[in-house]
Amino acid sequence: LNSQIKRRTRVVGLFPSEESLQRLVTAVLVEISEAWESGKSYLKPKN
Repeated sequence: LNSQIKRRTRVVGLFPSEESLQRLVTAVLVEISEAWESGKSYLKPKN
């Protein structure tokens, strides 16, 4: 998570406001969450 935020922060450089930083962090978290949710299921539910 930290590496994703650091990598994207380097591209942006300086944030004009705290809100823009929050939008970037939120976008990274949503992306990670979506990847995790659609990933392979390692635990199988009991029938």
